[in-house]
Amino acid sequence: MDKRLQDSTGHTGPSTRRWREQRWLVDNVIRSVGIDWDQPRSINYNAPCGAEANADFAGIRDRVKKFADISPAFATAARRRETKARAALAQGHRVTASQNFFIAAVQYAAAQWSFDENNTQNLALNQRKRDCYTEYAALADHRVEAAWIPFQGRALPGWLHLPPGYQGGQMPVVVVIPGMDSFKEASVALFGDRWLSRGIAVLSIEGPGQYESAILGIPVSAPNWMAAGTAIMDWLVARPEIDPQRIAIAGQSFGSLFATIACAHEPRFRACAVTATCLEPGCHTIFEEASPTFKQRFMYMAGFVDEAAFDGFRQTLTWQGHAERINAPYLCVAGEADELCPLTYTEQMFNTLPGPKHLVVYQDCRHSVGNVPATHLGPSPGILVADWVSDRLAGRECQSERWFVEANGQVQVTTVTSVRTVGG
Repeated sequence: MDKRLQDSTGHTGPSTRRWREQRWLVDNVIRSVGIDWDQPRSINYNAPCGAEANADFAGIRDRVKKFADISPAFATAARRRETKARAALAQGHRVTASQNFFIAAVQYAAAQWSFDENNTQNLALNQRKRDCYTEYAALADHRVEAAWIPFQGRALPGWLHLPPGYQGGQMPVVVVIPGMDSFKEASVALFGDRWLSRGIAVLSIEGPGQYESAILGIPVSAPNWMAAGTAIMDWLVARPEIDPQRIAIAGQSFGSLFATIACAHEPRFRACAVTATCLEPGCHTIFEEASPTFKQRFMYMAGFVDEAAFDGFRQTLTWQGHAERINAPYLCVAGEADELCPLTYTEQMFNTLPGPKHLVVYQDCRHSVGNVPATHLGPSPGILVADWVSDRLAGRECQSERWFVEANGQVQVTTVTSVRTVGG
């Protein structure tokens, strides 16, 4: 059905009509507005690294003038951080080394983003990322270990984080699914992580098609994500640190679709929370109307080089036939003016959910939920999600409601109908 990507130093990755025709336009837009032309990527990568990395990301924003500058800019910053980390470690400054290894790993991962094939540069950056994050894990202020989830004869890559001060016993955990442009190393913050600080362990995972899974030859597809939820759950319930009755899943951006599919086919998840939704069946808006980089990258994630074949495949990217099975409490946080997934599709999916459900819509907000008055003055999106999941894992009941957060921070609450189903 499809043509699969192959490791090669020559370009064998996707080739879309819009990318070929609009590459010049992307470069001009980047020259005009910078690296965050399509979404606040430098902010999203900076956030988990903390204020120490602010100057790094400011320098990257200043250096990137065209698409081809993205990987070299991040890689240069990463090498500088790795050098600092190794010097600090040689001097016995373990905390300083740990922080610099973390930042270097995030920057190496960010340098991978612009590659749409498993060429030598992508593979080398991936190895530097893994090496630096492994060094960070050995020095971190909490327990961090590599997670390899057995999957179809291969393994899904992840990192398991236990809260600082863990002394034994079973604890709740959240499985965190990043978006198509993010990665597992950025899912847990270097300082004051919202999950760990609430006593919740984190399994940050790259499921089928995401970052390292694409390198390992595990493509994105609805069936693969249906199977991934059970594979992840089986791995977690076998861990002595994890309470099998308190496992939640959370996804952001395209992770919202992936988490929805995984939860629909794994009833042991106690809650599902998604943010910055990608829930349009067939994904026309993000692939045909937004930056051509989205389709180009997703074709790589799915293992397609032929655009016509991919256009048939993308029709299978839908919550339909999946969301109807979810009886676990479900939180959905979205922007009113989402330019990648119009809100109407999120509303349709939300109305389909049979179990307890909570939709939060922020006025004037685009796809990346933040940076508008509603998110500044109203409930903070990230904190809202963390508290909601914490409540569900503590056994507190979910009220089925729709919230509309106005620009002044006021919340308009509407009760919605929730009909539980049996089985599924």
